[in-house]
Amino acid sequence: MNLRIVALDERLDRSGFACGEEALDRYFRERVSQDVKRRVASCFVALGKTAVAGFYTLACAGIPVVDLPEALARRLPRYPTLPAIRIGRLAVALAFQGQGIGGVLLVDAMRRALRTEVAGFTLVVDAKSERAASFYEHHGFMRLASRPGTLFLPLATAQKALTP
Repeated sequence: MNLRIVALDERLDRSGFACGEEALDRYFRERVSQDVKRRVASCFVALGKTAVAGFYTLACAGIPVVDLPEALARRLPRYPTLPAIRIGRLAVALAFQGQGIGGVLLVDAMRRALRTEVAGFTLVVDAKSERAASFYEHHGFMRLASRPGTLFLPLATAQKALTP
């Protein structure tokens, strides 16, 4: 599959995007441009030859150290909160599902998080369903014990996974 992943251009026709989750469809069609303009999130879009194959958003966040597994927290600075990069939303259009595009988007998000000049200890995501949580776990994310719908992946782990 020939895909390009680019920053959202508000001129892009998003009206026909459908991933099967109405909240994600509505967000991408109607609200994402506002979040980008307000600097609440950055949006990246996977473009196929003729259609939007998927998208994801990134934003700065924080993760309480007390929410991390104790074995990991012991090795970290004693700050109450550590910097994180949040994957706010990630969706693949119905016509492109089952082709590994979700994983491609996730790897692109990891690479962008690693390239940023803003410090971030981990990627964090709030999975809206068990299916979504399973997708992230399949890619190495771990659940927070105190918030099972929230998963994280230390960027050091992402870097190791992406280094040949």
